[in-house]
Amino acid sequence: MVKCLTLNAHSWIESLPLKRLFDIAEHILEEDYDLICLQEINQKMSTPVAENLVDFTKLSDFPAVHEDNYALYLVNYLRAKGRRYYWSWVYNHIGYDEYNEGVALLSKTPFKAEDVLVSDKHDEFDFHTRHVLIAQTEINQVPITVTSLHLSWEGKGFEEEWLRLEDKLKSYPRPYVLMGDFNAPTDSKGYQMILSSPLDLQDCHVEAGDSKGSHTISADIDSWEANEADLKVDHIFISKELTVKTSHVSFDGGAAPIVSDHYGIAVEIE
Repeated sequence: MVKCLTLNAHSWIESLPLKRLFDIAEHILEEDYDLICLQEINQKMSTPVAENLVDFTKLSDFPAVHEDNYALYLVNYLRAKGRRYYWSWVYNHIGYDEYNEGVALLSKTPFKAEDVLVSDKHDEFDFHTRHVLIAQTEINQVPITVTSLHLSWEGKGFEEEWLRLEDKLKSYPRPYVLMGDFNAPTDSKGYQMILSSPLDLQDCHVEAGDSKGSHTISADIDSWEANEADLKVDHIFISKELTVKTSHVSFDGGAAPIVSDHYGIAVEIE
């Protein structure tokens, strides 16, 4: 059994960010996830560069990981509690005029990873710039390809980004586990692009025998201004040769506290 979690953490933008981080860490310790994909993982552009990173896979020289990198804080907290995660972070763009914002992956097992540009834009000053973190690892001695991603919105880059990612993943071995903020609500045209992809994927939340929760964002959060509906834009898609047992919306104030403007998704796969 493989336990996976994805969460758009909103990181230092959240009120009481350290409290939110500790809540995330304590939930990870309790649930003992094998793979964790996190989006909107940021660091102040002005803070010092971190040194002697432990269990970190470096994918780019720019920007360096800073001392206040949210994922660094998280893995250090987990390590202090006796839980070891290998990790990496990929930069997307400048957020809120003062942060380097990107996506992260935490894994119980070592991995090889690649930073893949999927957007038309390649400019840190343009928030349409999107990179995907693709990693190869083994869980229970089974090879697996994992992505941590935060794509653009439908009609604003999503379609081109998805097609580039789809083409890139064809060169990676199956099975696939794609986790993140797709910005494509369930049953939208973008969502249907994913399900009809030659990658032959399934939505864990639809296929799970035990599925709980219906949405991951509510109302007009950042980047979804004027939205009045509850939407599920965060997803975990897996290859059809895998079996999903459970898929639960997490960090929704139930079994885990609200820590972000997004809820998370937690699944069990075999």
